[in-house]
Amino acid sequence: MNCKNTLLSGAVLLCLAAPAFAADTDVKIVLNEELENVEPCMASQSNIGRVILQNISETMTELNVKNGDLMPRLATSWEDQGDGTWRFHLREGVKFSDGSDFTAEDVKHSIERTLSKDMTCEIGAKYFGGMTITPTIVDDHTIDIKSDPAQPILPLLMSTLTIVPKSTPMEFTREPIGTGPYVLANWDPGQSIELDRRDDYWGDEPAVTKATYLFRSDDAVRAAMVQTGEADIAPLISQTDATNPETDFSYPNSETTYLRLDTSIAPLDDVRVRKALNMAVDREAFLGTLIPDTAEVATHMTVPTTLGADEDLGVPPYDPDQAKKLIAEAKADGVPVDKEILMIGRRGNFPNVTEVMEALQQMFGDVGLNVKLQMVDVAEWVKYYSKPFAAKPEPSIVEAMHDNNRGDPVFSMYFKYACDGLQSGICNEELDQEIADATGTSGEGRGDAWRKVFRKVAELSPDVFLFHMVGYSRVSPRLDFTPTIATNSELQLSQIKFKN
Repeated sequence: MNCKNTLLSGAVLLCLAAPAFAADTDVKIVLNEELENVEPCMASQSNIGRVILQNISETMTELNVKNGDLMPRLATSWEDQGDGTWRFHLREGVKFSDGSDFTAEDVKHSIERTLSKDMTCEIGAKYFGGMTITPTIVDDHTIDIKSDPAQPILPLLMSTLTIVPKSTPMEFTREPIGTGPYVLANWDPGQSIELDRRDDYWGDEPAVTKATYLFRSDDAVRAAMVQTGEADIAPLISQTDATNPETDFSYPNSETTYLRLDTSIAPLDDVRVRKALNMAVDREAFLGTLIPDTAEVATHMTVPTTLGADEDLGVPPYDPDQAKKLIAEAKADGVPVDKEILMIGRRGNFPNVTEVMEALQQMFGDVGLNVKLQMVDVAEWVKYYSKPFAAKPEPSIVEAMHDNNRGDPVFSMYFKYACDGLQSGICNEELDQEIADATGTSGEGRGDAWRKVFRKVAELSPDVFLFHMVGYSRVSPRLDFTPTIATNSELQLSQIKFKN
C-alpha cells in the first residue's frame, strides 16, 4: 500500500496505528529525518539540536528569540573585563545526570573539546571559527573567557556552546551526559529516541515526563500522525497539510535555503558560470507551488533582520537568455562548461525538497549546463557539505538550509565563506580579511562592516540563494505549545505544557 496516496485520499486510519500513550504527560514527536549522532557539540545541526539542545545539554546563556534578550542558563551573570575577556559567574548546585557537580572545569573542558582539532565539532567550526578562545578558571564557579580577536558578543556566542562533564573524552559520544532536565533513555537508530525526565534537575520541573521521537520522511504522514493521536507534535509539515487552524501553526523560520558551489573546480571556478546558475533559477515560480507563498526570496545567507543585511542587494533576475550568453562566453575562453556537475540534495530537509531539486536540475539544463542530481540521507549529505568535500575532484553543488536566529552574521559568515571555513566553497583573501574585520568590530560600525562582507559575497557569487523559509507545525490539541522561530533548530520539552 502506498501510504502517502492513501493519506491524501483520506483513508488515514488504514496507514496509522491507533494512538497509545504510556502516560498523559508523555509526548511523542515525529521528525522529518533521523539523527546520525547524539553528540552535544553537533547540536547546531538542526535535526540533532531539536532533540538534545537544552533538553540533555545546556548552554551558558540562552537567547530569548521572542524579544532578543540574552538570558542566564548555566551562567547567572557575566561582565566585560576588557581586552577581549569576559567573566562568567556559574550557577551553583547544578549536577550532571551522572551525579557529578557542574563547575568551571567542565566549562573549560567543553570549550577545549568543542574547539579541538582532534574533533570536527560543528558548533566550533560554525560559531568560533577565525578566533582563539582561551578559558581561565578563577574558582569553581567563576571562569574568564578571552577571545582573540576581541568578541563584543561573546556572551551571545556562549548561547551555542553545549556543556559536557570534564570526563567526556575527545571523541563523539553515543551516551551524552548533560545538566539538562532530561536524559537519553533509549536510542534505536533509525527508529526512535526516548528521553526521560530527571528527578534531580536544578531548575523547575518540566510537565513532560517522557518524550519519544519518531522519524517519518513523508510530510503527509507526519501531519496525519498528530491528527489521529499517534504523535503530539510534528515540528515540520508542508503548507498543503497545514489545513486545521486549531492545530496548525505557521512561524517565521530563520532558515535560508541555498545551493553551495565548490568554486575551486571548473567550471564552477568561473564567476560567469556561477552567475549563470543564479540567472537560470525562476525563484518566483516556486512560491505558492513547491515552496510556501509566504516564504521570501533570499538575497543573503542570513534573514533580512540580521545585523548588516543590505536591502539594496538582490539576486540576479531570472534571465535564461543572459545565462546562456555567460556560459557561451566562458566556453569561448576555454572553460569546460560541458563537464558534468554533481548536485547533492538532502532528503527530508524541507517539504518538497526532492521536487524542488528536480526542478532546479531542469532549469540548469535549460541554459546548457550538465547537472546530475543525487538525493541522499543526512549522514551521507554531511560528507559532501563539510570539508573535506566527498565530491572532489568532481565539481559539485550542495543543497542546504542554514539557520541563524541570533541576529548577528558572526554565526554564519566564517564557516560559510572563509578559506578555512568548514562548509565554505570559496577562498578569497580579501573576503577573509573583511570577515575578520567585521568579527572584531563593535558598536555602530559592526553593521557597516558586515554589510561590506555581504556585498563582497554577492560580487563573488559562491552560492545560489533560494528562499528564507516559513515553517509549519502541527500540535496536538491536548498540548499548550506554540512554535517559534527557534522550533526548527531546538524544541525545548520544558516549554511544553498540557491543557486541563
